[in-house]
Amino acid sequence: MAKEGPNWDGLLKWSIANSDGTAPTRNLSEEDRKWFMEAMQAQTIDVVKRMKEITLVMQTPEEVLKEQGVTAADIEDLLEELQEHVESIDMANDLHSIGGLVPLLGYLKNSNANIRAKAADVVTTIVQNNPKSQQLVMEANGFEPLIYNFSSDPDVTVRTKALGAISSLIRHNKSGITAFRLANGYAALKDALTSENVRFQRKALNLIHYLLHENNSDCNIVNELGFPRMFMHLASSEDSDVREAALRSLLELAHNTKDRSVEDSEKMKQLLQERINNISLMSAEDLGVVREERQLVDSLWSSCFNEPSSLREKGLLVLPGEDNPPPDVASKYFESPLRSSTVNPSSNNDSKKEKRETPLLLGSGPSSADSNNAVSSNREADARSRTDAR
Repeated sequence: MAKEGPNWDGLLKWSIANSDGTAPTRNLSEEDRKWFMEAMQAQTIDVVKRMKEITLVMQTPEEVLKEQGVTAADIEDLLEELQEHVESIDMANDLHSIGGLVPLLGYLKNSNANIRAKAADVVTTIVQNNPKSQQLVMEANGFEPLIYNFSSDPDVTVRTKALGAISSLIRHNKSGITAFRLANGYAALKDALTSENVRFQRKALNLIHYLLHENNSDCNIVNELGFPRMFMHLASSEDSDVREAALRSLLELAHNTKDRSVEDSEKMKQLLQERINNISLMSAEDLGVVREERQLVDSLWSSCFNEPSSLREKGLLVLPGEDNPPPDVASKYFESPLRSSTVNPSSNNDSKKEKRETPLLLGSGPSSADSNNAVSSNREADARSRTDAR
């Protein structure tokens, strides 16, 4: 139920007529000033007040809303508006204090699939890069309906939106990651990879890569559940984003898997050679699109077989006009500032004589692999989270 707004066309014409740049500025009359302020205030929204109104609707029983003529489409519109308001981190955190978070999480269990999906969208916006709201959602038991919708909802859109919300909820959130593992989240991810919905596949692959990078021990879980074979299958997907995400996970596993059977090595070589052959047949325009895939294929080949791929010999790793990529995506690209700062050991003339100050680290020191991978992966993970949230 939209409110009638001010006459913005009239305001524009008035502004042009009174400031055409050819006459000096003049003082507004009291009447003009009053009219202008009323027009501006009419368009100003009290966001907190509006969020309280939306909260009141969300708290109203569904049967009462139906009696009053409120439809599922109306609820979706309200959730869409709420999502715009909570894009502000302050408004996102205020939603709980005004009583809106719990009824929003209740909509994750709504009988209407579109409402369940839209509610998950709003949750994604609330918790994304927001530790306080992540904690509030976990404390309000918001993880449970999300993991249920992700793993069991009959609607693939609801499952996809729930996965997006989970990805944002557990990112940089240790308690969330623990809850995900305890809820058998990896089994649900494996099931997602078998879906024919490429967006669902891509979201699952991106979350898997993040989890593997955050905890190398998860590589054992992934290997035991048979994920590598699924990654290799998806690395030949027709969707370029799915291919890249699958190759990224394979590269993460390659970094943390020491013993690889001859059979697995042969399968990997066959996969990568197929990708190289396909890349070799691409047009110049398509080659530009798959730039990251070219780098991933070369890095994965180098990591598995200790030699550069034939993409280098064919001149397909770096195309004319492209900036030179890092020689090795597997190491230098992921090098942390702490490690790079030690490349030049003679930061001062007395460095050999004076004891260097040890960097202050919170918690246990990272392994060399973690140090190499930390910074870039976090940046890429955050970027993918923002993309997926859309």
